[in-house]
Amino acid sequence: MTKPMARVPQRRNARSNRARILATARQELGRNPDITLEELARASGVVRRTLFGHFPGRAALLEALAEEASESLRSMLAAGAAHFGPDEPAERALAYFVFSFWPVGDRYRLLLALARRDLGAERVAEVLAPARAEGTAILERGQRDGVFHSHLPPAVLSAGLEAMTVALLEEVNTGALEDDGTHTAVATLIAAGVPEQKARAAVDAVASTLTTEATDAAEVAADD
Repeated sequence: MTKPMARVPQRRNARSNRARILATARQELGRNPDITLEELARASGVVRRTLFGHFPGRAALLEALAEEASESLRSMLAAGAAHFGPDEPAERALAYFVFSFWPVGDRYRLLLALARRDLGAERVAEVLAPARAEGTAILERGQRDGVFHSHLPPAVLSAGLEAMTVALLEEVNTGALEDDGTHTAVATLIAAGVPEQKARAAVDAVASTLTTEATDAAEVAADD
């Protein structure tokens, strides 16, 4: 009777170790793409054998990071679809897109960095395709409605805004910029062609909505 009970904490520890390794890998690979698995094991607080038990090589670890990022992006897009329908003003939809993207932005940035040497551009493009398609669709709708400028095709404009967002994430990581997504959302709307005052009003409205929802969710959780 004791052996099945003993296996439960072992499985729990294994899940905890795997999660810790992935979290450490996200952080350390962002700082040093050349870090070895042995160095990652030490940084994760596990022995080399434990890391290799979960990830038999660098390729397996990076693929796990890619899939983790893919799941995060899918969840982000699902939340956005539940939030704003096709009738939502495009500037608000784009602001919400940036706010939703911000918590997973580091994973996005890491994937782009790894695309150059490890995962391959095709695999990274596959992971990022849904988010890129959503951003492009919002921009296309905004151009059609006259909200965003139209001197660049939507997909090209989306690529430019993506590059700007990744650059701003880099500045946050270096400490040059403090941002919870608000500054980047305003900058994104302005770059898309929205006048600054209107861009700030749209971002403030979305931020207020998100704050209210977070407060309500916390109160429900406390009642439970």
